[in-house]
Amino acid sequence: MSLTIDRLSQAGRWRKRAPSEKAVLALGLLVLSLALPPWPGGALVLGAAWGLALGGARISAGDWLRLNLLPLGFVLTGAATLAVEVDSLGLHLAADQGRRAAEVVLRAASAASALLLLAATTPAPDLVRGLRRIGLPPEIAEIMLLTWHFLFLLLDQATAIRTAQEARLGWFGPRRQVRSLGLLIAQLLPRAMERARRLEIGLAARGFDGSLPMISTAHPASVPVLALILGGQALLAGVSLWLG
Repeated sequence: MSLTIDRLSQAGRWRKRAPSEKAVLALGLLVLSLALPPWPGGALVLGAAWGLALGGARISAGDWLRLNLLPLGFVLTGAATLAVEVDSLGLHLAADQGRRAAEVVLRAASAASALLLLAATTPAPDLVRGLRRIGLPPEIAEIMLLTWHFLFLLLDQATAIRTAQEARLGWFGPRRQVRSLGLLIAQLLPRAMERARRLEIGLAARGFDGSLPMISTAHPASVPVLALILGGQALLAGVSLWLG
């Protein structure tokens, strides 16, 4: 999932849009999903987030569905406990006919889609850079960036280990698969830490001073675009309250 998000954010149609524009858009939808009634507010926010992702940012339907699959699975699992009741008569539908469960699904799915819209259109360095502008301490920003880099070290090492195992038929048959998976997990962290240590030594040899400057290709925020975003969100809230 992290590789998909990074690929989409780095190569997407909104890559060069100002992070502040995307933050106002996504976080505004998040606030609306929490503030408006689940119906019709949550449904409208969910539709807006999906429409912007598929039609505006031009994220492929397959990638967008895969991104939403995991959070939606958690939401549906939790909502299932609200949709049914267990008593002396056994398992049956809740007294509200599943209304609370549907409301939870709408609100949570719309909130998750709003956050995924931001993550899938804004690279992690741009997000951290934006947080620095609003007062995030530099030490926390560096830890966030280092953690982001370390995730790719882990993935790179896991891919290398698995490729070597497959070349030796280590994943041929269920028993070998279990054994190879255990060996992969046992070797992954030490190898990744060793590579991170070598990178640290290399950076120190080049005079690394504790900061990780990165070039941003994003354009400055546009006032008309921000006004359009806020106007659209106000319209969405008005339509939701009018229909409700």
